[in-house]
Amino acid sequence: MSLKQTPLYPMHLKYNGKIIDFGGWELPVQYEGMGIIKEHQMVREKAGLFDVSHMGEVFITGEKAEDFVQKLLSNDVRNMKDFQVIYGLMCYPSGGVVDDLLVYRYNSSKYLLVINAANVEKDFEWIQKNLIEGVSASNVSNEYAQLALQGPQAPAILQKITDVDLDSIKFFWFNPAVKISGVECIVSRTGYTGEDGFEIYVQPEDAIFIWEEILQAGGDMVSPVGLGARDSLRFEAKLPLYGQEIDQEITPLEAGLGFFVKLDTDDFIGRSALLKQKAEGLKRKVVEFSMIGKGIPRSHYEVQKDGVSIGQVTTGLHAPTFKKPIGLALINIDYTEPGTQIDIIIRDKAVQAVVDSGIFYQKKTKSK
Repeated sequence: MSLKQTPLYPMHLKYNGKIIDFGGWELPVQYEGMGIIKEHQMVREKAGLFDVSHMGEVFITGEKAEDFVQKLLSNDVRNMKDFQVIYGLMCYPSGGVVDDLLVYRYNSSKYLLVINAANVEKDFEWIQKNLIEGVSASNVSNEYAQLALQGPQAPAILQKITDVDLDSIKFFWFNPAVKISGVECIVSRTGYTGEDGFEIYVQPEDAIFIWEEILQAGGDMVSPVGLGARDSLRFEAKLPLYGQEIDQEITPLEAGLGFFVKLDTDDFIGRSALLKQKAEGLKRKVVEFSMIGKGIPRSHYEVQKDGVSIGQVTTGLHAPTFKKPIGLALINIDYTEPGTQIDIIIRDKAVQAVVDSGIFYQKKTKSK
């Protein structure tokens, strides 16, 4: 099976991206001359430009669109204002996660769902399976390219080539008609790095032009950034990744995402299972931990306490900003108190770690 390419693939070749197979897509893990650590630091200190065109987009339309999205999502859609964005989760009846996603509200009869690349087909099937009368779902993933400009310099760079005051786009809001260098785009301000920044949705044929315009406007304040730094940036900001912190076997409550699960709202798929889980008490949950011994924790490494398995690492790495190895692990609830010492099994050796809180990056997103 041949790998898919985004409309920005020629740019990855031009800027010497190291191309890998990422869920069936040819995408850059890093760029020559920079590397993951330097790209990570570029986003923290200046700005980075990402190709996230592999993400999926689904429009939900119709007179009952609000009712349907409310049924589909764990968060409360009814309180959304026009042009607001919220984060939420689609759950199975069991409480496990179909996917986490962003919901863009145009109005009560039109919503845009932005879903994870690896889950586009599965998610769209799930959406269609649960459709209600008076609602249509359209998978428009091939009709959009998506760029993300992230970092403290992102607003100043994008403002140079944008026709609207970017301060008018607040954190977790969007504008569906922004012109960037004369090209009409959807621009939102959500981020997946812990930094301020923007997502730009554009027709595929305009993607290369917008990419080059942003790099030219930014000069030495911006560089292309690959998937490697995208993962380390999101992890440092403690943002979950589907397939690691959440999946069909891990509920939002276990993942520590209860803030985005509104159990006191209308019934949504999975609500009864999550209510039951909350009432009975969690048996496991995702915790933060710091390494004490030498070693880098990795996804799926076993976690032990006194030689007994109590769970596994969901994500772990040597955090570039903090210059030390940290991680997230899904473990038995009895060992989740901060200060609890645990062992991470690295190459068949127990390496000491400690359940820790407050170790992750404090987000610099623009909230006002």
